[in-house]
Amino acid sequence: MENLNLEKLSYPIGKFTAPRIYSKNYLLEKIAEIAAFPEILKKEVAHLTALQLDTYYREGGWTVRQLIHHCAESHMNCYIRIKWTLTENKPVIKQYDENLWSDLNDSLTMPIEPTLSLLEGLHFRLAYIMNSLSEKDLEKSFIHPENGNEFALKEIIGTYAWHGNHHLAHITELKKRNNW
Repeated sequence: MENLNLEKLSYPIGKFTAPRIYSKNYLLEKIAEIAAFPEILKKEVAHLTALQLDTYYREGGWTVRQLIHHCAESHMNCYIRIKWTLTENKPVIKQYDENLWSDLNDSLTMPIEPTLSLLEGLHFRLAYIMNSLSEKDLEKSFIHPENGNEFALKEIIGTYAWHGNHHLAHITELKKRNNW
C-alpha cells in the first residue's frame, strides 16, 4: 500500500505516455497546454505563504518553491534543445543534474515571482516556436547523452506539456491534502 501511495504522490497524473501517432490535433493541444501553464501555475501559487512554498510535496521530494524554479529551469533547457535541433544536425544535448540544481541557493530561497514572470515569457516563446515548426522540423531530432536515445521535436512537445502538468499536480494535490 505504501508503494502505491508513493507512486500516486510521485506521479499524480501518471507517467508520461507517448501517443502512437503525433497528429496535428495532438500537437496543437499539447502546445496549448504549454502556453497555458504559466497562468495556471501562477493562480495556484500566488497566494501561498513562505511556509507553504517551503513545504515538501512528498517525503523525499521537492518543496513547492523548488518545483516552481525547476519548471523554469527544465523548460529553459527544452527551449535551448529546440534551438540546437533546428540549427544543428542531430546535436548531442547537454544534460544537467536537476536534483543538484534544485539544491542550489536560488532554488531553495529565491522568491517565486521572478520565476513566474520568466515562465510567462519562456512559455510564450516555446508555444510560438513550436507552432512554427514545419512537418520537416518536427522530425528533426537530438541525442540525449544519458542513454544515447534520439528524440524528435514532435516527441518533446507532449513530454514538456506533461512535465508542467505533472508538477502542477504535485502542487494542487499538496494543497488539497493540506486544505490550502
